[in-house]
Amino acid sequence: MTAAPDRQEPQFVSLSADEFRGRLREALEIYVEAMRYPPGTAEQRAPMWLTHVLREGWRCVAALDAHGALLGIAYGYRGRPGQWWHEQVRRGLLKARDEETAQHWLTDYFELTEIHVRPNSQGAGIGEELLRRLLDGVGHEHVLLSTPEGPSRAWQLYRRIGFSDVLREYHFAGDPRAFAVLGRALPLDEPGP
Repeated sequence: MTAAPDRQEPQFVSLSADEFRGRLREALEIYVEAMRYPPGTAEQRAPMWLTHVLREGWRCVAALDAHGALLGIAYGYRGRPGQWWHEQVRRGLLKARDEETAQHWLTDYFELTEIHVRPNSQGAGIGEELLRRLLDGVGHEHVLLSTPEGPSRAWQLYRRIGFSDVLREYHFAGDPRAFAVLGRALPLDEPGP
């Protein structure tokens, strides 16, 4: 019987815009694998991710293995009117809820745009650590994110951290799946024992 190899603790680092650009292919590989998108999705998303780097308040955190390979990545920025995601969520909130709800959530928020962990590294706390490090020191009233509907490790993480429903069963333009928009007040609470 062979013993399982020791898993080393991942290293968490902030990536500059240039470092992110240099690791874009690797980050998109994780994204496609974690989201179960078709392989061609990476080429389609690359220009968008590069544009996100230019947005106000952009920040990125990565988890690396002992050899420096990406295990996970998270990034986001200040959400603003005129941005595609902001306008999609606003439209959904106005249809499902009201102007007051849209104003409450969309006035001062950080958009947690992407957070992904390699499937074979999920369940080890990497996602939570990425999320906490990314949001540490963010000076906005709220954080918002969208995630596909249905049970997943991501859902468990978001609920454990205190995210609540903002908009459910929403269909973003160009994606046939239903998504939930989740949000919570900032700052995050300290992690439990």
